[in-house]
Amino acid sequence: MLNSSGNVSYVDLITHKYPKSAAAEAFRTMRTNLGFAAPDSPARVIMATSAGPGDGKTTTITNLAVVLTQAGHSVCLVDCDLRKPRLHKIFGLENNLGLTNLLLQKATLDEVIVPSEVNGLHLLFSGPIPPNPAELLGSERIKELWPSLLERFNYVLVDAPPVLAVTDASLLAGQLDGVILVVNSVTSRVDRVQEAKDYILKANGRILGVVLNQLRMSNKDYSYYYYYHSKSKADQIRL
Repeated sequence: MLNSSGNVSYVDLITHKYPKSAAAEAFRTMRTNLGFAAPDSPARVIMATSAGPGDGKTTTITNLAVVLTQAGHSVCLVDCDLRKPRLHKIFGLENNLGLTNLLLQKATLDEVIVPSEVNGLHLLFSGPIPPNPAELLGSERIKELWPSLLERFNYVLVDAPPVLAVTDASLLAGQLDGVILVVNSVTSRVDRVQEAKDYILKANGRILGVVLNQLRMSNKDYSYYYYYHSKSKADQIRL
């Protein structure tokens, strides 16, 4: 997420920077729940979206990618927000080459995929912002991309624009294995979230689950977390 000055927040990579934090544990729980969401048809190409901007979809999909690599999986994180891309900012890299170069200039995957500071996590940025994002995201060429990426990686995670802002996320939803809908517990309106869900389903998207973001935990909730982890550390010392 961006802080008040517009800079990247530590939360964007909290699972990498602070792997023992309560937030990192929540993302590991999400990783586990993905297996329960689709036991008979595992989802390997997964998109995160939201009803509106600022709900935390980019932070969510980025940290999910990190915890998947921590479990030993290879992951490619793809920025399909061709209007306001953010992944390159989170990782502090240039956005000179990416998805648009692949789709429009026939660049190769080896030319546009870059390794990240996280072991096992590779990045495919948006590339230069095109004049026709919706046409690119609904094209046959991008549909051919997903099987190609699955030949190289265990998981492909996609950051998409908000559903209600533009048609891009709806165009992608039916192409992929599943969708995670991110909801801001403070600012998201119930009717808008319901509308976003309907848009995804109408596009033949498969909703794997909903992530409730910005939820305030009580002191009691925190005490359970810290008791559990401090007890685990004590057990490790005795061993």
